[in-house]
Amino acid sequence: MPRIALSALLLLCAPLLAAADDWRASEAVQGSFADTRDAVVTAIENRGLVINASSHISDMLDRTGSDLGTSRRIYEKAEILEFCSAALSRQMMETNPHDIVNCPFSIAIYTLAGQPATTWVGYRRQAGQSAAAIEKMLADIVAEALH
Repeated sequence: MPRIALSALLLLCAPLLAAADDWRASEAVQGSFADTRDAVVTAIENRGLVINASSHISDMLDRTGSDLGTSRRIYEKAEILEFCSAALSRQMMETNPHDIVNCPFSIAIYTLAGQPATTWVGYRRQAGQSAAAIEKMLADIVAEALH
């Protein structure tokens, strides 16, 4: 009987597990980190947007790993680019000032440890009343960079 109950519970939870990654969009491309990063930067700049910050995530993790008692390498290279659109941000915040939490926009470019020939590009899916416009911009940037 416990096995049947466990099976039923797993079946009920399956849709939740499948939706667990719905909060992010990510796509893999065969190519180097540097080339993919350059393509994402170009796609952002082609829209007249300026990159505000670049977070070198892999460098930070590599640098702090020994302090945290771990030597496991997660990424070959990983960087997050943050940028803003004055027009889209204003539209978003005029619609709902609380959507400020969606700003700045960011796109991650990364290669997993031991897999340098596959580069991933991803972003957090947006929420709030302006989500559709922001989602379209992010998806368009990724599509231009990868295709």
